[in-house]
Amino acid sequence: MRHWLMKSEPDEFSFEELHRRGREPWTGVRNYQARNFLRQCEVGDLVLFYHSNCKEPGIVGVAKISKAAFDDPTQFDAKSDYYDAKASKEKPRWSCVEVSFHKTLKKPFTLEDLRTDKALRTMLILRPGNRLSVTPVSTQEFKAIAGA
Repeated sequence: MRHWLMKSEPDEFSFEELHRRGREPWTGVRNYQARNFLRQCEVGDLVLFYHSNCKEPGIVGVAKISKAAFDDPTQFDAKSDYYDAKASKEKPRWSCVEVSFHKTLKKPFTLEDLRTDKALRTMLILRPGNRLSVTPVSTQEFKAIAGA
């Protein structure tokens, strides 16, 4: 099993919304490295759900990969903000996964918490200039944040 961190702006798609819906495709990733990480996700992998670009950024819950990578349908939808005119059904460029609600953290693990925890100092999210919306997380990092 692998572990991941996925970022979403709560006004775009929040962890609470995932909880209400139960499962949701993780669409709209338009960075090749993040897309490649999505393609490595397997059913059952656990995901730290990170709220970004908000008053208090941080990890608010845990999701689970419920469907492995498939073609992101938003790349073909001309009305979508994530439409890609260079993508075609024959040659898709972007992938997504489906995530499902797993558990809410007892308290959010804030960006400040991440920065001050010495065990987490090598997390990709903390590297200067890293703006990837999907990154791998080590088992030790996952356990330090979300427990077993």
